[in-house]
Amino acid sequence: MNTIEKLTEIFKEFPGIGERQAKRFVYFLMSRNGSYGDILADSIKNLKKEVSQCPECFKFFLLENKKNTKCEICIDENKDISSLMILEKDSDLESIHKSKVYNGKYFILGGLVPIVEKNTNSKIRMKELIKKIETQKNKLKEIVLAFSSTPQGNHTDFYLRNQLKEIIEPLNIKISSLGKGLSTGTELEYSDNDTLKNALKNRQ
Repeated sequence: MNTIEKLTEIFKEFPGIGERQAKRFVYFLMSRNGSYGDILADSIKNLKKEVSQCPECFKFFLLENKKNTKCEICIDENKDISSLMILEKDSDLESIHKSKVYNGKYFILGGLVPIVEKNTNSKIRMKELIKKIETQKNKLKEIVLAFSSTPQGNHTDFYLRNQLKEIIEPLNIKISSLGKGLSTGTELEYSDNDTLKNALKNRQ
């Protein structure tokens, strides 16, 4: 496999990128001057050095202060600790957080549950989520499932409700999902503020 093919395979692993788009990225890089590639390579290397993953919510965050082992949201004392929103990925959290329509805590699941898959828990942070809920069970009043309105998002919602049922029912913790406001097939990260506001307001 030559360099062009290797890079194409790497870009194909990016979300939503097919082979044609991946090759366009490779040819774009070849058309730029040498310094562009060096800057890109250095930026990728520094990304791992300057970014850490929060042990509480699993959000990636910049290490502006090495003393902070948690992200800016988890150390914010003004956040409502009685509410926990579960999302698929960082970009979904960013969309919700920027909209300022939710003031609780977050948990990034790390993916969606495959509709046809036996080893489901290897795809998501199920053990970590259960541990998170058990740690905060005396303070937690509501869990909000916030997934894209797609077949896989709906399946993940259904799966988590079943998995968490035995844990949250004795604790009288409410579990809700985003309501009307998200059209079928809508990706959460691309939703505007009004759509997110209505989806949260009408959660059930």
